[in-house]
Amino acid sequence: MKLALLPEERSLCPLRVHDCASRYRQRQVVVLALCLMLLVVFPGGGLSGHAACQALANTQGKNAYGVADRDGRMIDACNPDLPLIPASVLKIGTALAAHHILGDDYRFRTEFYVDHRDNLFIKGFGDPMLVTEEMAFIVEQLHRSGLRRVRTLYVDSSAFALTDQVPGRGGSTNPYDAPVGPLSVNFNTAYLAVDAEGGIHSAEPQTPTLPLFRELAQGLSPGLHRINICGSGPCDLETRMAQYGGELLHNLLDKAGIPVVAVGGLQKVPPDDQVRLLYRHYSTWSLAEINVAMLEYSSNVIANLLFLACGAQRYGYPATWEKARQAVSMEITHLVGQERAAGLNQEEGSGLSRRNRVTVRTMLSLLEAFRPYTDLLRQQGKVSMKTGTMTGVAAAAGYLTNGRAFVILLNESTNDRSALVQRLEGWYGESNSAE
Repeated sequence: MKLALLPEERSLCPLRVHDCASRYRQRQVVVLALCLMLLVVFPGGGLSGHAACQALANTQGKNAYGVADRDGRMIDACNPDLPLIPASVLKIGTALAAHHILGDDYRFRTEFYVDHRDNLFIKGFGDPMLVTEEMAFIVEQLHRSGLRRVRTLYVDSSAFALTDQVPGRGGSTNPYDAPVGPLSVNFNTAYLAVDAEGGIHSAEPQTPTLPLFRELAQGLSPGLHRINICGSGPCDLETRMAQYGGELLHNLLDKAGIPVVAVGGLQKVPPDDQVRLLYRHYSTWSLAEINVAMLEYSSNVIANLLFLACGAQRYGYPATWEKARQAVSMEITHLVGQERAAGLNQEEGSGLSRRNRVTVRTMLSLLEAFRPYTDLLRQQGKVSMKTGTMTGVAAAAGYLTNGRAFVILLNESTNDRSALVQRLEGWYGESNSAE
């Protein structure tokens, strides 16, 4: 930085050279100090006019936020390198990794085998969109493939080898605590209606009332209930998922005129010389469509099945949490660089685990890489964003009206996320854009 001398300084220089040089150096130091102060108070060259952390008032201990311009430069931030729990905001990273590892047109598969005794074996590979309508379509294809009767219907779960269920999953009946498996129909949830007389029915017209539903509804009060298939009692997760998928397919096959004698539970597909592949189903949902559903409804089941699929795609089946973590971590490192990727610790794909951590700086880098998929995020007011909520955690990440990326990570319950989003939009959004 070169500074011009003031007139009085120039007049003194010829007579008192040493004194003049000293005063000039002192002035340089003062101006440089003032510039450094401005860089701290007004990050991004004074674009905002707001002191760092001002948006969080006086509760900065476990909270952070950041805003970046469309070129990825951070223009304001509070605690940008503090690792915090992201909750469902983490789904942005999962969706991003899935697009790059699996590809936009990736489609999950489910395989159906028959043996010489007319036994039918279903082998799932984690399709998250095996809803009743998709299963009905599969039944049509099985009939076209020549299936006319089934002696026993079995489910093969060997495509997954999970030592534990979803990290952070609780034992509640809520859908967000649903388990995941290679055959996960209707997101492993049931929508039940209990009438005043205690009668139990499926609350979805497309889904039949299954024997499992009567088990799940025991003790429920009259009304509508959407619960996960393990309910509140003891549950062998793999067996319960196989029961749900088997009972649903049994019912749909019967309705299509393909009688099923029995549902046999878990059984691995026999060797190739004992069975033949009757039908390989590829999901009618592309990955892009699945990601829209996952982000729109913040589905933990979809997110974790995508997460596991990333690991299986890179390292082969059976899918495991470790393969998924390694595959997603390597892809994130490739996308945002090793330094930024170091600010992310991802235990699973949905944000359910409280061991997940991310920094604002890393999340802003993920949002920069996510720009081609901005349309996947839900418009909330004027802002496109994904929110995340857990007890003591409120987060949001996305794009302001002018496309600037923002991240909010609140790990204290004293802050209002909605008010903070509005504040950042007011300061940095369309009406205050300098770009």
